[in-house]
Amino acid sequence: MNATLTPTETQFFKFDNEGAGIQLFRGGHLPEIELAYETYGELNEKADNAILLFHAFTGSQHAAGFNPGVKGVGELWTSECQVGWWEEFIGSGKALDTDRFFVICANYLGGCYGSTGPGSLNPQTGKTYGPDFPLITFSDIVDSQVRLLDHLGIGKLHAVVGASIGGFLTVNLATRYPDRTELVVSIASGIEVSPLQRILNFEQICAIERDPDFQGGQYTPDNRPDFGLASARMISHKTFVSLGAMTLRASSEIVQKQKDFSWYQIQHPLESYILHQGRKFVKRFDANTYLHIINAWQGFDLLKEGKSKDYTELFRRCRHQKFLVFTIDSDVCFYPDEQETLARVLKDAEVPTMRLTVHSDKGHDSFLLEPELFSPHLMYALTSES
Repeated sequence: MNATLTPTETQFFKFDNEGAGIQLFRGGHLPEIELAYETYGELNEKADNAILLFHAFTGSQHAAGFNPGVKGVGELWTSECQVGWWEEFIGSGKALDTDRFFVICANYLGGCYGSTGPGSLNPQTGKTYGPDFPLITFSDIVDSQVRLLDHLGIGKLHAVVGASIGGFLTVNLATRYPDRTELVVSIASGIEVSPLQRILNFEQICAIERDPDFQGGQYTPDNRPDFGLASARMISHKTFVSLGAMTLRASSEIVQKQKDFSWYQIQHPLESYILHQGRKFVKRFDANTYLHIINAWQGFDLLKEGKSKDYTELFRRCRHQKFLVFTIDSDVCFYPDEQETLARVLKDAEVPTMRLTVHSDKGHDSFLLEPELFSPHLMYALTSES
């Protein structure tokens, strides 16, 4: 363990709606739901200093500190997972200051890091759900985490924060539960699935589905669709990191013969780099979870889930909130025009909004890699009076 990191431990919250189970947005049903979550800092007596943090697509509940392992996760909790993914943002004196705030981060419903998902045991059958896990939406993920807030005694959040698809979840919570938060921070995100995202996501679905070892989701731990999942990661990774940063990282790669191909031979460091990213990823993630989360992304419909006819009407519910919207100018996963659309919609709905552009050469992943570009603005928004 890194001696400078604070030890953390995942906690678990289980609910079954008094035995009735949980009805999901698309009509599915779960007998019970368990959420894996971590907290940082202390909840004050008024319970009004809480910040709910939504992680990105393949992230986890472990946002800060050092966590050597999580119950039930097994080998998927690799060394890459042990250090909190937002370690530089959460802690004493940092952007999400734990001397002042109580920060909560939960693994998504459908996840593979301790929350109920395809790899979990179905209590009604005693077997893992696998491909029988019901379809989920981002609203189901938000609803489950609102249950967690109730369990923790938190009626209203000081803020909800999310980057990438976590930003989708922030606007879902803000519009569907407008009285549950004061501040909404959306980082490198938007309000709709863009055409490019839809195509790239579909390519990833095809990569996993077409792996012979996928077996319709009935694969075993010893025979997983690693090639399909690695291919999906390779497709997505190029949207997370700018091409310049990727080329720089790849410069240290050694081009060598690979056994992955029967005919083609690796010719360039970029090819070695992207292949390495795919291989590394399959050690820490589950293919069925990948498909369920990406399917929720593909089906994201803020108007339908918010039961509203248009965005102006929808966001008028948020006029008592404040929004902070971050754009990353080199982002090719959520292009800057997507945040421009969000800011325009908020303005039309008369929601107090500040939009900031971060100038970075690191692309979408800047929100993970460059705290110095985000922290001053986060701290100001979180500590300024209404």
